[in-house]
Amino acid sequence: MTLKIQHVPVSGDPSQGIDALKKQAASVAYSDCVRVDLPDHSLLYISGKMGAKDGVLAGRTMVEQARQVMENLKAVLVKQGGTLENIVRLRIYVTQIDSASIRDVHAVRAEYFAPGKFPASTLVKVDDLVRDGGLIEMEADVVLPAPGST
Repeated sequence: MTLKIQHVPVSGDPSQGIDALKKQAASVAYSDCVRVDLPDHSLLYISGKMGAKDGVLAGRTMVEQARQVMENLKAVLVKQGGTLENIVRLRIYVTQIDSASIRDVHAVRAEYFAPGKFPASTLVKVDDLVRDGGLIEMEADVVLPAPGST
């Protein structure tokens, strides 16, 4: 069996917008995405994406940040030759888990996935995220078909 592992950088910012690293001119010690190419498919493991674009949070609400997270995941997938339909598992971390926030997260996800084709998912409340003001972070596991197969 042939196995190829690639560590895929997505952002040109070595600090990934993390203030503590920017101040020290330090780089993150993780890959944005790890791609494992197998003979008949590829696996992507996408590191946590927050609701920020170009280092700036998309807004102060769960809806705004959740939409940006989905767009960030989508951008990684497009660069790797996939779509959101290729996501098989999402892990979602939120700093607030009241009824309205849960509804908001699910409503935004429903905008991006076809009915009945939702990935497996875990939702976890955390005290804080690495970016001040961040309300949500998602990481994804993805299965891509081999090039040329459908």
